[in-house]
Formats: sequence, C-alpha cells, structure tokens
Amino acid sequence: PHPCAPLFFCRLTGNEPLTILPLTSEMEEAAIKAHYKVCDRLKLEKKQRRMCRRDPGVAETLMEAISMSALECQYQFRFERWNCTLEGRYRASLLKRGFKETAFLYAISSAGLTHAMAKACSAGRMERCTCDEAPDLENREAWQWGGCGDNLKYSNKFVKEFLGRKPNKDLRARVDFHNNLVGMKVIKAGVETTCKCHGVSGSCTVRTCWRQLSPFHEIGKQLKQKYETSLKVGSTTNEATGEGDISPPKKSIPGHSDQIPRTTDLVYIDDSPSFCMMSRYSPGTSGRKCYKDKNCDSICCGRGHNTQSRVVTRPCQCQVRWCCYVECKQCTQREEVYTCKD
Repeated sequence: PHPCAPLFFCRLTGNEPLTILPLTSEMEEAAIKAHYKVCDRLKLEKKQRRMCRRDPGVAETLMEAISMSALECQYQFRFERWNCTLEGRYRASLLKRGFKETAFLYAISSAGLTHAMAKACSAGRMERCTCDEAPDLENREAWQWGGCGDNLKYSNKFVKEFLGRKPNKDLRARVDFHNNLVGMKVIKAGVETTCKCHGVSGSCTVRTCWRQLSPFHEIGKQLKQKYETSLKVGSTTNEATGEGDISPPKKSIPGHSDQIPRTTDLVYIDDSPSFCMMSRYSPGTSGRKCYKDKNCDSICCGRGHNTQSRVVTRPCQCQVRWCCYVECKQCTQREEVYTCKD
C-alpha cells in the first residue's frame, strides 16, 4: 500500500495551522505556491497531487482530515492496549500488515476526508463546490430548501476519485479499498435533514431545511463498534471473470462465523499482535496509565500495576457571578495513579 494511503500516515503532525487565502494578487500567488508546497509535503501519488493542486482548498482540507482522523483514533482507543500510536516506525509497520487495527485506520481516514470535504464545501472554502443542492423530497411546497447543507455528493465523488478504483486481484489492496468504503458509508448513513421554522409568533408557516452530517465523534464511535465485530477474510477468484473477491477464510476461526462480509463490515487478513510488549507495531504498555477495576488487568497484560499517590489542586464549588464570570474555590485532594509494571 502507498505510505500515505490512510491520510494521517503522511509526514505531518496534523497540528499545522490551516491556510487562510489572502486577497491581493501577489499574496494570492504566494498562497498558491504555499498550497502546492503542502501538497508536495503530503507525499501523494501523482494523481492525488494533481487533485490536491487544482483547488487551494483541498490542501487545507486534507490537513484537517489528517488531524481529525488521528485525534479521533486516539480518542476511541484511549483505554485499549493499542492506543493508536502512529509515531515513526510504528505506523509504517502497521501499514505493511492487514490487522484489524489497520482496517480501522483506513476507515477512519476515508471517513475523515469525506466529512472534512463536505464541510469545506458548505463553508465556502472550496472553489469547485458549494452548498448541497436540494434533493427531490415529498411535500416540497410545505417548506423551502435553504440554509447551506453539507455537500456529501461532491465529497463522495472527490474521495472515490482520490483513493482510486477497486483493484482486481491483490487481496490486501481489495481489503483496504473495502475498508475505505466502509468509512464513507458510515458518513452517508449519518446524514440528517435539519429544519428551522419561520413565522409570526413562532408559527411554522415556512420551514428552511438543509442536510447535515453527524458529528465526527459519532462517526468514530460507530467505526470503533465495527472494529469490535470486524471479520477475518481470505480470497477467492471468480472463474468467469478472473477477478478476485473477498470471502470468509477457509479455516474456521474460534469465535468467528463463516459469514460472507457485508459491505458495511470492517475486514482484515492478519491476526493482530498482543501490543503488550514493545515491538515494531507499538511501544507496548509498560508505564501506561490505567484505571483500576476498569482496564488495568487488560492493558497491563497480567504484569500488574504500580500505585502512586499524589496531591492535586482543582477548581471546585464554582458559581456564576453577575456579570460575567465564574468564581471558584481551589480544592486540594489526594488521588491515586495506576501505571503498568514493566
């Protein structure tokens, strides 16, 4: 797989400032060169670099998607042995294998780009797209289509083109492609129509409606659930066409059914390591903070945990004062911190 396939494996921290395009012609020219430089730094394939360069808003959106996807991954796995550690060699080693963690990374990455692009269109940050257009809905005369909906139609088209077409034979490439689509489908399933009433004295004589994406935290939560129920797969070949297809593995796996994966299931081909000890895939869990009676046994892999007592001071008994600030007392308390033994 390409080293930048899931977006946030690119050589960026995700914390770079977003580009604000200036208005003067000289500064516009400088900004164009700046966004070309961002596209080059992302280490994209030739076609992806061309797509990045053709609209100044794309570079900004790619960087936003990288940051958003990485942060959401770390949030969803904060209590797990693998806590989405992507520094240096860990990300490269993970990308070479088809673990279920890799499946999640591809899905959250494509979901992040789809979400960020749809929002960028409706926010007016793109030259090639704008607000979502009104769909054909029943009882259209009862309300008007207005506001500025998130443009999922353009976003889906862009992301599919950006990530490439379905490969024919290579199982790993087909699995990655499948998991990319799962991320996009979760975004699409979460679109809601939001309406606002207009009229005298709060009456709803006119409603303005628009389509809105689910918050990205909700998307991350759903993909984490799909990670928990992900399916191990193998490969079959269609004798008529010669094309490969994803299928259940030939050998039965304890705890897994032989069901054919659905288009909304995350799939993987390699069994994951334990992530307990330092390896090429993670730094292990030695010294990791854990929560007693919640995840210490699991995270510490049976090695036990150390307990340290410390005194902390936090704001407490806060009250809102007129006008307009919050007044708090400072409370000191002793708390215990648990960390995994080596």
